[in-house]
Amino acid sequence: QVQLVESGGGLVQAGASLRLSCAASGRTINNSAMGWFRQAPGKEREFVAALSRSGGTTSYADAVKGRFTVSKDNAKNTVYLQMNSLKPEDTALYYCAARGYDGTVSVVFPIPGAYGYWGQGTQVTVSS
Repeated sequence: QVQLVESGGGLVQAGASLRLSCAASGRTINNSAMGWFRQAPGKEREFVAALSRSGGTTSYADAVKGRFTVSKDNAKNTVYLQMNSLKPEDTALYYCAARGYDGTVSVVFPIPGAYGYWGQGTQVTVSS
């Protein structure tokens, strides 16, 4: 079982930066491919970024490519999402997700259904 707790969200102005953290417990993130997703009011949950189990492969949604960076610190068992040049359209509840161990090393998973463990989310609001 994996427990995920997101933090770092907040209310910022357009152009600002935030770093979201996802602290994992119950299992090391060494054994999990990880993902970040977001959901705005009235919209479906959408892919933001993904990180392979090795940490060597990443994938980003087109809307955030070049502005967001996903990374992890195995020693802290934490995954991060660095968000720069934030836009009002980035406003959403951001979720961290972990995939159960499947033996993959460099594969990323950009769909919500690939993940079995989810955090409660952290709200990001970007004002114009």
